[in-house]
Amino acid sequence: MISWSRDALPFLLFRLLAVAILSQRHTFMVAADGGGWQLLQRSIGVSAMHMQLLHNDRVIIFDRTDFGKSNLSLPGGKCRRDPNDQALKVDCTAHSVEFDVATNTFRPLMVLTDTWCSSGSVMPDGRLVQTGGFNDGGQKVRVMEPCGGGCDWNEIGDELAAPRWYATNQLLPDGRQIVIGGRRQFNYEFYPKSTKAPGAYSLPFLAQTTDPNLENNLYPFVHLNVDGNLFMFANNRAILFDYVRNKVVRTYPALGGDPRNYPSSGSSVLLPLDLQMAKVEVEVLVCGGAPKGSYVAASKGNFVGALGTCGRIKINDPNPNWAIETMPKRRVMGDMMLLPNGDVLLINGAGAGTAGWEFGRGPVLNPVVYHPAGPEGKRFELQNPTTIPRMYHSTAILLRDGRVLVGGSNPHVGYSFSGVLFPTELSLEAFSPSYLDPGNSDLRPKIQAPASQAQLKYGQKFAVVFTVAGSLAQNAVSVTIVAPPFTTHAYSMNQRLLVIGGKKVAAAAGKNTFSVEAVAPASATLAPSGYYLLFVVHQMVPSEGIWIKID
Repeated sequence: MISWSRDALPFLLFRLLAVAILSQRHTFMVAADGGGWQLLQRSIGVSAMHMQLLHNDRVIIFDRTDFGKSNLSLPGGKCRRDPNDQALKVDCTAHSVEFDVATNTFRPLMVLTDTWCSSGSVMPDGRLVQTGGFNDGGQKVRVMEPCGGGCDWNEIGDELAAPRWYATNQLLPDGRQIVIGGRRQFNYEFYPKSTKAPGAYSLPFLAQTTDPNLENNLYPFVHLNVDGNLFMFANNRAILFDYVRNKVVRTYPALGGDPRNYPSSGSSVLLPLDLQMAKVEVEVLVCGGAPKGSYVAASKGNFVGALGTCGRIKINDPNPNWAIETMPKRRVMGDMMLLPNGDVLLINGAGAGTAGWEFGRGPVLNPVVYHPAGPEGKRFELQNPTTIPRMYHSTAILLRDGRVLVGGSNPHVGYSFSGVLFPTELSLEAFSPSYLDPGNSDLRPKIQAPASQAQLKYGQKFAVVFTVAGSLAQNAVSVTIVAPPFTTHAYSMNQRLLVIGGKKVAAAAGKNTFSVEAVAPASATLAPSGYYLLFVVHQMVPSEGIWIKID
Protein backbone atom coordinates (compact mmCIF):
# COMPACT_ATOMS: atom_id res chain seq x y z
CA MET A 1 0.00 0.00 0.00
CA ILE A 2 1.31 3.45 -0.96
CA SER A 3 0.41 6.23 1.49
CA TRP A 4 0.47 9.87 0.41
CA SER A 5 0.05 13.13 2.32
CA ARG A 6 -0.41 16.59 0.77
CA ASP A 7 0.37 19.99 2.21
CA ALA A 8 -2.65 21.87 3.49
CA LEU A 9 -2.01 24.79 1.11
CA PRO A 10 -4.32 24.96 -1.92
CA PHE A 11 -2.71 23.47 -4.97
CA LEU A 12 -2.48 26.85 -6.73
CA LEU A 13 -0.48 28.31 -3.86
CA PHE A 14 1.56 25.11 -3.77
CA ARG A 15 2.48 25.65 -7.44
CA LEU A 16 3.34 29.32 -6.95
CA LEU A 17 5.76 28.70 -4.08
CA ALA A 18 8.74 27.90 -6.30
CA VAL A 19 12.31 29.04 -6.73
CA ALA A 20 14.90 28.48 -9.42
CA ILE A 21 16.82 25.21 -9.66
CA LEU A 22 19.48 24.02 -12.14
CA SER A 23 18.93 27.33 -13.99
CA GLN A 24 16.62 30.30 -13.65
CA ARG A 25 14.10 28.53 -15.85
CA HIS A 26 13.52 25.59 -13.50
CA THR A 27 11.47 25.43 -10.32
CA PHE A 28 11.15 23.34 -7.19
CA MET A 29 8.24 23.10 -4.79
CA VAL A 30 8.78 24.56 -1.34
CA ALA A 31 5.70 22.79 0.00
CA ALA A 32 6.09 19.08 -0.64
CA ASP A 33 3.81 16.07 -0.82
CA GLY A 34 6.26 14.13 1.26
CA GLY A 35 6.65 11.01 -0.85
CA GLY A 36 5.21 7.51 -0.49
CA TRP A 37 6.41 4.03 0.41
CA GLN A 38 5.56 0.64 -1.06
CA LEU A 39 6.69 -2.77 0.16
CA LEU A 40 7.83 -4.77 -2.87
CA GLN A 41 9.16 -7.96 -1.29
CA ARG A 42 8.95 -9.11 2.30
CA SER A 43 12.01 -11.29 1.69
CA ILE A 44 14.38 -11.85 -1.18
CA GLY A 45 16.35 -14.24 1.03
CA VAL A 46 19.49 -12.07 0.90
CA SER A 47 20.23 -8.80 2.68
CA ALA A 48 21.04 -6.05 0.17
CA MET A 49 24.54 -4.92 1.15
CA HIS A 50 25.46 -3.99 -2.45
CA MET A 51 23.20 -2.94 -5.36
CA GLN A 52 23.62 -2.00 -9.02
CA LEU A 53 20.97 -1.26 -11.68
CA LEU A 54 21.83 -2.59 -15.16
CA HIS A 55 20.49 -1.36 -18.49
CA ASN A 56 18.08 -4.30 -18.76
CA ASP A 57 16.23 -2.97 -15.68
CA ARG A 58 17.54 -5.78 -13.51
CA VAL A 59 19.13 -4.94 -10.17
CA ILE A 60 22.10 -7.04 -9.05
CA ILE A 61 22.05 -7.44 -5.27
CA PHE A 62 24.57 -9.23 -3.10
CA ASP A 63 25.71 -9.63 0.47
CA ARG A 64 28.74 -11.49 1.84
CA THR A 65 29.46 -15.23 1.77
CA ASP A 66 31.14 -15.90 5.11
CA PHE A 67 28.33 -15.59 7.65
CA GLY A 68 26.63 -18.94 7.04
CA LYS A 69 23.40 -19.75 5.26
CA SER A 70 21.17 -17.13 3.70
CA ASN A 71 17.38 -17.58 3.43
CA LEU A 72 17.45 -18.44 -0.29
CA SER A 73 18.54 -21.78 -1.72
CA LEU A 74 20.59 -22.09 -4.87
CA PRO A 75 18.65 -23.74 -7.71
CA GLY A 76 19.05 -27.30 -8.96
CA GLY A 77 20.91 -28.59 -5.95
CA LYS A 78 23.90 -26.31 -6.59
CA CYS A 79 26.32 -25.66 -3.73
CA ARG A 80 29.27 -23.33 -3.30
CA ARG A 81 32.35 -25.20 -2.14
CA ASP A 82 34.99 -22.93 -0.63
CA PRO A 83 37.69 -24.43 1.61
CA ASN A 84 38.67 -20.91 2.69
CA ASP A 85 35.22 -19.90 3.93
CA GLN A 86 35.19 -19.02 7.62
CA ALA A 87 31.61 -20.19 8.22
CA LEU A 88 30.58 -22.95 5.78
CA LYS A 89 32.90 -24.92 3.52
CA VAL A 90 29.88 -26.20 1.57
CA ASP A 91 27.03 -23.71 1.24
CA CYS A 92 23.91 -24.45 -0.81
CA THR A 93 22.32 -21.02 -0.30
CA ALA A 94 22.57 -17.90 -2.46
CA HIS A 95 24.31 -14.71 -1.41
CA SER A 96 23.31 -12.74 -4.49
CA VAL A 97 20.07 -12.19 -6.43
CA GLU A 98 18.93 -10.57 -9.64
CA PHE A 99 15.81 -8.46 -9.08
CA ASP A 100 13.57 -7.82 -12.09
CA VAL A 101 12.02 -4.39 -11.57
CA ALA A 102 9.26 -4.80 -14.18
CA THR A 103 7.90 -8.05 -12.78
CA ASN A 104 8.87 -7.55 -9.13
CA THR A 105 10.51 -10.98 -9.11
CA PHE A 106 13.98 -12.24 -8.22
CA ARG A 107 16.20 -15.22 -8.86
CA PRO A 108 19.25 -16.55 -6.99
CA LEU A 109 22.78 -16.04 -8.27
CA MET A 110 26.00 -17.75 -7.22
CA VAL A 111 29.11 -15.90 -6.10
CA LEU A 112 32.12 -18.09 -5.35
CA THR A 113 34.35 -16.02 -3.07
CA ASP A 114 33.68 -13.48 -0.35
CA THR A 115 32.21 -10.17 -1.59
CA TRP A 116 32.01 -8.60 1.88
CA CYS A 117 32.48 -4.80 1.74
CA SER A 118 33.55 -4.82 -1.91
CA SER A 119 33.19 -2.31 -4.73
CA GLY A 120 32.45 -2.07 -8.44
CA SER A 121 31.30 -0.12 -11.47
CA VAL A 122 29.49 -0.70 -14.74
CA MET A 123 31.86 -0.77 -17.71
CA PRO A 124 31.12 1.05 -20.99
CA ASP A 125 29.73 -2.15 -22.53
CA GLY A 126 27.19 -2.49 -19.72
CA ARG A 127 28.82 -5.28 -17.71
CA LEU A 128 29.05 -4.93 -13.96
CA VAL A 129 32.70 -5.46 -13.07
CA GLN A 130 32.95 -5.97 -9.34
CA THR A 131 36.17 -6.04 -7.35
CA GLY A 132 37.60 -7.19 -4.05
CA GLY A 133 36.06 -8.23 -0.76
CA PHE A 134 37.31 -10.13 2.25
CA ASN A 135 39.43 -13.23 2.80
CA ASP A 136 39.76 -15.18 -0.47
CA GLY A 137 37.75 -12.48 -2.28
CA GLY A 138 40.18 -9.63 -1.66
CA GLN A 139 41.92 -9.72 -5.06
CA LYS A 140 39.08 -11.18 -7.09
CA VAL A 141 37.31 -9.63 -10.07
CA ARG A 142 33.75 -10.75 -10.84
CA VAL A 143 31.64 -9.95 -13.89
CA MET A 144 27.86 -9.88 -14.32
CA GLU A 145 26.44 -9.63 -17.84
CA PRO A 146 23.12 -7.79 -18.37
CA CYS A 147 21.42 -10.66 -20.20
CA GLY A 148 17.81 -11.79 -20.44
CA GLY A 149 17.69 -13.80 -17.25
CA GLY A 150 20.01 -16.79 -17.54
CA CYS A 151 23.35 -15.21 -16.68
CA ASP A 152 25.29 -15.71 -13.48
CA TRP A 153 28.46 -14.35 -11.91
CA ASN A 154 31.67 -15.07 -13.77
CA GLU A 155 34.67 -14.96 -11.44
CA ILE A 156 37.89 -14.14 -13.26
CA GLY A 157 40.38 -14.71 -10.43
CA ASP A 158 43.10 -12.82 -8.58
CA GLU A 159 43.26 -9.96 -11.05
CA LEU A 160 43.89 -7.19 -8.54
CA ALA A 161 47.40 -6.18 -7.51
CA ALA A 162 46.35 -5.71 -3.87
CA PRO A 163 43.50 -6.92 -1.64
CA ARG A 164 40.65 -4.41 -1.85
CA TRP A 165 38.36 -4.35 1.21
CA TYR A 166 36.32 -1.11 1.58
CA ALA A 167 37.76 0.36 -1.64
CA THR A 168 36.16 2.82 -4.08
CA ASN A 169 35.85 2.40 -7.86
CA GLN A 170 35.39 5.13 -10.45
CA LEU A 171 34.90 4.73 -14.20
CA LEU A 172 37.46 6.79 -16.12
CA PRO A 173 37.19 8.59 -19.48
CA ASP A 174 39.36 5.92 -21.13
CA GLY A 175 36.93 3.15 -20.11
CA ARG A 176 39.01 1.68 -17.28
CA GLN A 177 38.07 1.61 -13.62
CA ILE A 178 40.37 3.08 -11.04
CA VAL A 179 40.21 1.14 -7.74
CA ILE A 180 41.27 3.29 -4.80
CA GLY A 181 42.30 2.36 -1.28
CA GLY A 182 40.80 -0.28 0.96
CA ARG A 183 41.73 -1.60 4.37
CA ARG A 184 45.45 -0.88 4.95
CA GLN A 185 45.91 -0.11 1.25
CA PHE A 186 47.29 3.39 0.70
CA ASN A 187 47.41 2.99 -3.05
CA TYR A 188 45.31 2.59 -6.19
CA GLU A 189 45.27 0.50 -9.35
CA PHE A 190 43.43 0.17 -12.65
CA TYR A 191 41.22 -2.46 -14.18
CA PRO A 192 41.43 -3.87 -16.83
CA LYS A 193 45.18 -4.34 -16.48
CA SER A 194 47.68 -3.35 -19.13
CA THR A 195 51.42 -3.66 -19.57
CA LYS A 196 51.67 0.07 -18.85
CA ALA A 197 49.70 -0.18 -15.59
CA PRO A 198 50.05 -3.69 -14.18
CA GLY A 199 50.37 -2.94 -10.48
CA ALA A 200 49.43 -0.62 -7.63
CA TYR A 201 50.54 3.00 -7.23
CA SER A 202 51.24 4.74 -3.94
CA LEU A 203 48.74 7.34 -2.73
CA PRO A 204 50.13 8.97 0.47
CA PHE A 205 46.90 10.96 0.91
CA LEU A 206 45.20 7.80 2.15
CA ALA A 207 47.88 7.21 4.78
CA GLN A 208 47.69 10.86 5.85
CA THR A 209 43.94 10.63 6.45
CA THR A 210 44.07 7.53 8.65
CA ASP A 211 43.30 8.12 12.32
CA PRO A 212 45.96 6.85 14.76
CA ASN A 213 43.52 4.34 16.27
CA LEU A 214 41.08 3.80 13.40
CA GLU A 215 40.80 4.11 9.63
CA ASN A 216 38.28 6.83 8.79
CA ASN A 217 39.33 6.96 5.15
CA LEU A 218 37.69 3.78 3.86
CA TYR A 219 35.32 3.96 0.90
CA PRO A 220 36.80 7.37 0.01
CA PHE A 221 34.43 9.69 -1.87
CA VAL A 222 35.66 10.04 -5.46
CA HIS A 223 34.19 12.23 -8.22
CA LEU A 224 35.41 12.78 -11.79
CA ASN A 225 36.00 16.50 -12.35
CA VAL A 226 35.29 18.14 -15.72
CA ASP A 227 39.05 18.65 -16.19
CA GLY A 228 39.64 14.89 -16.03
CA ASN A 229 41.18 14.89 -12.56
CA LEU A 230 39.63 13.13 -9.57
CA PHE A 231 38.23 14.88 -6.52
CA MET A 232 38.99 12.63 -3.54
CA PHE A 233 37.64 13.04 -0.04
CA ALA A 234 38.80 10.97 2.95
CA ASN A 235 38.22 11.53 6.67
CA ASN A 236 37.71 15.33 6.63
CA ARG A 237 40.16 16.28 3.88
CA ALA A 238 40.06 16.52 0.10
CA ILE A 239 42.45 16.73 -2.85
CA LEU A 240 42.27 17.00 -6.63
CA PHE A 241 44.30 14.14 -8.02
CA ASP A 242 45.87 13.66 -11.45
CA TYR A 243 45.91 9.87 -11.76
CA VAL A 244 47.77 10.02 -15.09
CA ARG A 245 50.81 11.68 -13.49
CA ASN A 246 50.21 10.28 -9.98
CA LYS A 247 50.22 13.81 -8.64
CA VAL A 248 48.11 15.89 -6.25
CA VAL A 249 47.29 19.07 -8.17
CA ARG A 250 45.21 20.78 -5.49
CA THR A 251 44.57 20.54 -1.77
CA TYR A 252 41.27 21.78 -0.34
CA PRO A 253 40.49 23.16 3.11
CA ALA A 254 39.47 20.56 5.70
CA LEU A 255 35.76 20.05 6.29
CA GLY A 256 35.78 20.73 10.03
CA GLY A 257 37.50 18.36 12.43
CA ASP A 258 35.21 15.33 12.30
CA PRO A 259 35.47 12.33 9.94
CA ARG A 260 32.93 11.65 7.21
CA ASN A 261 34.13 8.34 5.75
CA TYR A 262 33.73 4.74 6.91
CA PRO A 263 33.18 3.86 9.70
CA SER A 264 31.98 7.39 10.41
CA SER A 265 30.05 6.87 7.17
CA GLY A 266 28.65 10.10 5.84
CA SER A 267 27.93 10.29 2.12
CA SER A 268 28.72 12.46 -0.89
CA VAL A 269 27.44 13.39 -4.35
CA LEU A 270 28.70 15.44 -7.24
CA LEU A 271 25.89 17.95 -7.74
CA PRO A 272 24.25 18.15 -11.21
CA LEU A 273 26.44 19.43 -14.02
CA ASP A 274 24.53 21.81 -16.30
CA LEU A 275 26.21 21.46 -19.70
CA GLN A 276 24.05 24.25 -21.13
CA MET A 277 25.99 26.82 -19.14
CA ALA A 278 28.93 28.62 -20.76
CA LYS A 279 31.07 27.50 -17.84
CA VAL A 280 30.09 24.31 -16.05
CA GLU A 281 30.09 24.80 -12.29
CA VAL A 282 31.30 21.76 -10.35
CA GLU A 283 30.14 21.35 -6.75
CA VAL A 284 30.54 18.49 -4.29
CA LEU A 285 28.18 17.89 -1.39
CA VAL A 286 29.20 15.86 1.69
CA CYS A 287 26.55 15.15 4.33
CA GLY A 288 26.47 13.44 7.70
CA GLY A 289 29.07 11.30 9.42
CA ALA A 290 30.07 10.85 13.05
CA PRO A 291 32.11 12.98 15.46
CA LYS A 292 35.70 12.00 16.05
CA GLY A 293 35.96 9.16 18.55
CA SER A 294 32.42 7.88 17.93
CA TYR A 295 33.52 4.40 16.87
CA VAL A 296 35.57 3.80 20.01
CA ALA A 297 32.77 5.28 22.12
CA ALA A 298 30.20 2.97 20.51
CA SER A 299 32.39 -0.04 21.23
CA LYS A 300 32.06 0.90 24.91
CA GLY A 301 28.28 1.35 24.75
CA ASN A 302 28.27 5.14 24.34
CA PHE A 303 26.42 6.11 21.17
CA VAL A 304 27.35 9.68 20.21
CA GLY A 305 24.92 11.70 18.13
CA ALA A 306 25.75 11.72 14.41
CA LEU A 307 26.84 14.82 12.53
CA GLY A 308 23.96 17.03 11.46
CA THR A 309 25.78 19.10 8.86
CA CYS A 310 26.58 19.09 5.16
CA GLY A 311 29.55 20.72 3.48
CA ARG A 312 29.31 22.06 -0.07
CA ILE A 313 32.28 23.23 -2.12
CA LYS A 314 32.88 24.60 -5.64
CA ILE A 315 35.94 22.55 -6.46
CA ASN A 316 37.18 24.63 -9.41
CA ASP A 317 36.88 28.03 -7.75
CA PRO A 318 40.13 30.00 -7.34
CA ASN A 319 39.69 30.00 -3.55
CA PRO A 320 37.24 27.21 -2.70
CA ASN A 321 35.78 26.92 0.77
CA TRP A 322 33.18 24.69 2.36
CA ALA A 323 29.73 26.19 2.89
CA ILE A 324 28.11 24.52 5.90
CA GLU A 325 24.40 23.68 6.06
CA THR A 326 22.38 21.99 8.79
CA MET A 327 20.20 18.98 8.00
CA PRO A 328 16.74 18.50 9.58
CA LYS A 329 18.04 15.30 11.23
CA ARG A 330 21.48 14.02 12.21
CA ARG A 331 22.49 11.10 10.01
CA VAL A 332 25.21 8.47 9.81
CA MET A 333 25.18 5.57 7.30
CA GLY A 334 22.73 7.50 5.11
CA ASP A 335 22.64 7.06 1.32
CA MET A 336 22.56 10.03 -1.04
CA MET A 337 20.82 9.68 -4.42
CA LEU A 338 20.71 12.10 -7.33
CA LEU A 339 17.08 12.30 -8.45
CA PRO A 340 16.26 12.88 -12.16
CA ASN A 341 15.12 16.46 -11.51
CA GLY A 342 18.45 17.45 -9.95
CA ASP A 343 17.37 17.15 -6.33
CA VAL A 344 19.33 15.01 -3.87
CA LEU A 345 17.66 12.38 -1.69
CA LEU A 346 19.12 11.50 1.73
CA ILE A 347 17.74 8.17 2.92
CA ASN A 348 18.47 5.33 5.39
CA GLY A 349 20.85 5.45 8.35
CA ALA A 350 20.96 6.23 12.05
CA GLY A 351 20.95 9.28 14.31
CA ALA A 352 23.75 8.08 16.61
CA GLY A 353 26.76 5.78 16.64
CA THR A 354 28.72 4.61 13.62
CA ALA A 355 28.98 1.84 11.07
CA GLY A 356 30.08 -1.53 12.44
CA TRP A 357 28.46 -4.47 14.17
CA GLU A 358 25.75 -3.22 16.58
CA PHE A 359 27.26 0.29 16.66
CA GLY A 360 24.28 2.30 15.33
CA ARG A 361 21.30 3.64 17.28
CA GLY A 362 18.24 5.78 16.56
CA PRO A 363 17.16 4.82 13.03
CA VAL A 364 16.34 7.83 10.85
CA LEU A 365 13.10 6.78 9.19
CA ASN A 366 12.40 10.03 7.32
CA PRO A 367 14.12 10.65 3.99
CA VAL A 368 15.11 14.22 3.24
CA VAL A 369 15.15 15.95 -0.16
CA TYR A 370 17.86 18.56 -0.72
CA HIS A 371 17.20 21.24 -3.37
CA PRO A 372 20.66 22.35 -4.55
CA ALA A 373 19.49 25.62 -6.13
CA GLY A 374 17.11 26.60 -3.37
CA PRO A 375 17.79 29.58 -1.10
CA GLU A 376 20.11 28.95 1.82
CA GLY A 377 18.20 27.80 4.85
CA LYS A 378 15.36 26.37 2.76
CA ARG A 379 17.06 23.60 0.82
CA PHE A 380 16.03 20.63 2.98
CA GLU A 381 12.58 19.07 2.86
CA LEU A 382 11.55 16.29 5.23
CA GLN A 383 9.69 13.35 3.68
CA ASN A 384 7.24 10.75 4.95
CA PRO A 385 8.88 7.99 7.02
CA THR A 386 9.25 4.31 6.35
CA THR A 387 8.36 1.80 9.05
CA ILE A 388 11.50 -0.30 8.48
CA PRO A 389 14.80 0.76 10.10
CA ARG A 390 17.60 0.72 7.53
CA MET A 391 20.77 0.63 9.56
CA TYR A 392 24.25 -0.73 8.86
CA HIS A 393 24.54 -2.46 5.46
CA SER A 394 21.54 -0.75 3.85
CA THR A 395 21.41 0.43 0.25
CA ALA A 396 19.30 2.56 -2.11
CA ILE A 397 19.35 3.11 -5.88
CA LEU A 398 17.36 5.11 -8.44
CA LEU A 399 15.10 3.13 -10.78
CA ARG A 400 14.15 4.04 -14.35
CA ASP A 401 10.58 4.92 -13.35
CA GLY A 402 11.81 7.54 -10.87
CA ARG A 403 11.29 5.50 -7.71
CA VAL A 404 14.13 4.68 -5.32
CA LEU A 405 14.70 1.02 -4.46
CA VAL A 406 15.64 0.55 -0.80
CA GLY A 407 16.93 -2.65 0.80
CA GLY A 408 19.28 -4.20 3.28
CA SER A 409 20.11 -3.55 6.95
CA ASN A 410 22.07 -6.15 8.85
CA PRO A 411 24.18 -4.86 11.74
CA HIS A 412 25.00 -8.40 12.87
CA VAL A 413 27.78 -10.87 12.10
CA GLY A 414 25.14 -13.32 10.84
CA TYR A 415 21.46 -13.13 9.97
CA SER A 416 19.52 -12.39 13.20
CA PHE A 417 15.74 -12.03 13.18
CA SER A 418 14.84 -12.03 16.87
CA GLY A 419 16.28 -10.97 20.20
CA VAL A 420 18.13 -8.01 18.65
CA LEU A 421 17.41 -4.28 18.42
CA PHE A 422 17.43 -4.20 14.63
CA PRO A 423 16.59 -7.55 13.00
CA THR A 424 18.24 -8.45 9.70
CA GLU A 425 16.19 -7.05 6.82
CA LEU A 426 15.63 -9.17 3.70
CA SER A 427 12.87 -6.91 2.37
CA LEU A 428 12.78 -4.49 -0.56
CA GLU A 429 10.82 -1.22 -0.52
CA ALA A 430 10.28 1.50 -3.11
CA PHE A 431 10.24 5.15 -2.08
CA SER A 432 8.32 7.40 -4.48
CA PRO A 433 9.44 11.02 -4.27
CA SER A 434 6.71 13.66 -4.30
CA TYR A 435 7.08 14.18 -8.05
CA LEU A 436 5.29 10.82 -8.42
CA ASP A 437 2.25 12.06 -6.47
CA PRO A 438 -0.87 11.41 -8.59
CA GLY A 439 -1.58 15.14 -8.37
CA ASN A 440 1.43 15.72 -10.61
CA SER A 441 0.34 13.29 -13.35
CA ASP A 442 -0.75 16.08 -15.73
CA LEU A 443 2.71 17.63 -15.43
CA ARG A 444 4.63 14.40 -15.99
CA PRO A 445 6.18 14.08 -19.47
CA LYS A 446 6.11 10.84 -21.42
CA ILE A 447 8.99 10.27 -23.85
CA GLN A 448 7.94 9.20 -27.36
CA ALA A 449 11.34 9.32 -29.06
CA PRO A 450 14.10 8.30 -29.20
CA ALA A 451 13.44 4.69 -28.32
CA SER A 452 15.07 3.22 -25.25
CA GLN A 453 18.57 1.79 -25.82
CA ALA A 454 19.33 4.56 -28.36
CA GLN A 455 23.02 5.07 -29.13
CA LEU A 456 24.53 8.55 -29.22
CA LYS A 457 27.89 9.98 -30.19
CA TYR A 458 29.71 12.61 -28.18
CA GLY A 459 28.47 16.09 -29.06
CA GLN A 460 25.52 14.75 -31.08
CA LYS A 461 22.44 16.96 -31.29
CA PHE A 462 19.15 15.14 -31.11
CA ALA A 463 15.49 15.80 -30.42
CA VAL A 464 13.53 14.29 -27.55
CA VAL A 465 9.83 14.08 -28.38
CA PHE A 466 7.45 13.91 -25.43
CA THR A 467 3.85 14.42 -24.45
CA VAL A 468 2.30 16.15 -21.44
CA ALA A 469 -1.32 15.58 -20.46
CA GLY A 470 -1.77 19.09 -19.09
CA SER A 471 -0.50 22.47 -20.25
CA LEU A 472 3.22 22.86 -20.91
CA ALA A 473 5.40 25.50 -19.26
CA GLN A 474 8.10 25.82 -21.95
CA ASN A 475 10.52 27.62 -19.67
CA ALA A 476 10.41 24.75 -17.15
CA VAL A 477 11.65 21.85 -19.28
CA SER A 478 15.04 20.18 -19.07
CA VAL A 479 16.68 16.98 -20.28
CA THR A 480 18.88 15.13 -17.81
CA ILE A 481 20.98 11.99 -17.96
CA VAL A 482 21.97 9.93 -14.92
CA ALA A 483 24.71 7.31 -14.58
CA PRO A 484 23.33 4.53 -12.35
CA PRO A 485 25.80 3.96 -9.51
CA PHE A 486 27.20 1.01 -7.60
CA THR A 487 25.91 1.51 -4.07
CA THR A 488 27.21 0.11 -0.78
CA HIS A 489 28.01 1.37 2.72
CA ALA A 490 26.28 4.76 2.32
CA TYR A 491 28.16 5.70 -0.85
CA SER A 492 27.16 5.52 -4.52
CA MET A 493 30.20 5.10 -6.78
CA ASN A 494 30.17 6.57 -10.28
CA GLN A 495 26.93 8.52 -9.66
CA ARG A 496 26.59 11.44 -12.08
CA LEU A 497 23.82 13.69 -13.43
CA LEU A 498 24.16 16.05 -16.37
CA VAL A 499 21.67 18.56 -17.79
CA ILE A 500 21.95 18.28 -21.58
CA GLY A 501 18.90 20.12 -22.94
CA GLY A 502 15.85 22.27 -22.34
CA LYS A 503 16.53 25.66 -23.90
CA LYS A 504 14.78 24.89 -27.20
CA VAL A 505 11.26 23.50 -26.83
CA ALA A 506 8.78 23.45 -29.72
CA ALA A 507 5.40 21.95 -30.56
CA ALA A 508 5.51 18.68 -32.47
CA ALA A 509 2.98 16.69 -34.46
CA GLY A 510 0.25 15.29 -32.24
CA LYS A 511 -1.92 16.50 -29.39
CA ASN A 512 0.05 17.82 -26.41
CA THR A 513 3.25 16.68 -28.13
CA PHE A 514 6.48 18.63 -27.95
CA SER A 515 10.10 18.40 -28.96
CA VAL A 516 13.08 19.54 -26.93
CA GLU A 517 16.61 19.82 -28.32
CA ALA A 518 19.39 18.05 -26.44
CA VAL A 519 23.11 17.70 -27.03
CA ALA A 520 25.07 14.68 -25.86
CA PRO A 521 28.09 15.54 -23.67
CA ALA A 522 31.06 16.68 -25.71
CA SER A 523 33.62 14.26 -24.30
CA ALA A 524 34.23 11.24 -22.11
CA THR A 525 35.71 13.56 -19.49
CA LEU A 526 32.25 15.02 -18.99
CA ALA A 527 30.50 11.65 -19.25
CA PRO A 528 32.49 8.41 -19.52
CA SER A 529 31.25 6.12 -22.26
CA GLY A 530 28.44 3.81 -21.25
CA TYR A 531 24.77 3.54 -20.40
CA TYR A 532 22.76 6.39 -18.90
CA LEU A 533 19.15 7.00 -17.96
CA LEU A 534 17.66 9.93 -19.90
CA PHE A 535 14.72 11.91 -18.48
CA VAL A 536 12.60 14.84 -19.59
CA VAL A 537 11.82 17.03 -16.58
CA HIS A 538 8.82 19.38 -16.62
CA GLN A 539 8.26 21.72 -13.67
CA MET A 540 10.54 19.44 -11.63
CA VAL A 541 8.45 16.36 -12.49
CA PRO A 542 10.53 13.80 -14.44
CA SER A 543 9.31 11.41 -17.08
CA GLU A 544 9.97 7.72 -16.86
CA GLY A 545 13.53 7.32 -18.10
CA ILE A 546 14.84 5.66 -21.21
CA TRP A 547 18.22 4.00 -21.59
CA ILE A 548 20.78 5.59 -23.89
CA LYS A 549 24.35 4.60 -24.64
CA ILE A 550 26.98 7.27 -25.21
CA ASP A 551 29.94 6.06 -27.24
